[in-house]
Amino acid sequence: MKLYLAPMDAITHQAFRNLVGRFGGCDEYFNEMINASSLLNNGPWEKYYLFDGPEPEKLVWQLTDKSGEKMAAAARIVAQLNGLGVDLNMGCSAPQIAKTGAGIAWMLKPVEETAAMVRAVKSELVNAAKDGSREKRLSVKLRLGNEEYTEEKLHNFCQMLIDEGVQLLTLHARTQKQKHSRHSDWSAVQHLAEKFPQIPVVLNGDVKDAASFEAAKKAAPNAAGIMIATAAAQKPWIFRKLRIASGECKDDAGCFDALQLGLDFILDVERFQPKEFWKTRLQRFFAFYCLNFSFGHYFQSSMINASDNEDARKRLAEYFEKCPDDRMKRL
Repeated sequence: MKLYLAPMDAITHQAFRNLVGRFGGCDEYFNEMINASSLLNNGPWEKYYLFDGPEPEKLVWQLTDKSGEKMAAAARIVAQLNGLGVDLNMGCSAPQIAKTGAGIAWMLKPVEETAAMVRAVKSELVNAAKDGSREKRLSVKLRLGNEEYTEEKLHNFCQMLIDEGVQLLTLHARTQKQKHSRHSDWSAVQHLAEKFPQIPVVLNGDVKDAASFEAAKKAAPNAAGIMIATAAAQKPWIFRKLRIASGECKDDAGCFDALQLGLDFILDVERFQPKEFWKTRLQRFFAFYCLNFSFGHYFQSSMINASDNEDARKRLAEYFEKCPDDRMKRL
């Protein structure tokens, strides 16, 4: 079963993907969502969203916008880059995204409007491959829908997506307003995979360790893969752990230096992110990473309050000086 890194705003940029890669990586990396309008405006920061490491051949570009025309124009740009596919964000339910007409709003608009957007994006991918290059795969990440969700509505919507050329679906099986306190409905992924066996259907939601990984596979045996979000943000080595647990990878009883991992991340943020983003990117990562350790909430608070990168480096070193047993971490 394939393993996918979920697209996460301010997290799945190249500096973070490099951390995942150093533990053996995953089958596909979805980048943090790219706002089509911003990309087309060629702003000073957009180039940083287009870095494609550490494994360009496994990268999927996720696009978001309220405008179908701009989504298509942005697809024209990323179709010329490395990467294996383009993903359309129809799953983000954050109010600041949905209220603009982006994210999950595409599931709630008149179906003809959404179909036209998908058709236009697909056309750009087809046209980009007329020079003989490989056509990039078109995928969609979506939710169940709004609070009036029914399985019939979801399946009809997905049938439209497939008719318009979508080749992979990732289902985060919660409705628009359901929070993470409510378990994702893995059975909905199974039903979707059974309904559309002609394309891969990927499960997203609540897989955080070997036990939940096995439970998800049991609940949705027809799923083609599992996409992991916040658990990967906390533990960039989770994909290796899951491969070890499933027997696909040898358990070499290896350890890594948790201090050095944090320092390497800061360095890569400086290499692959604009200076204006450094503080927020560090805060987002360390809010998750610090929870792996004995005094996680104290460590988290300390790192989030770092004034700059040098202060973050100092605080990292100070924590592991106080808690030396936390430093060498076994996979």
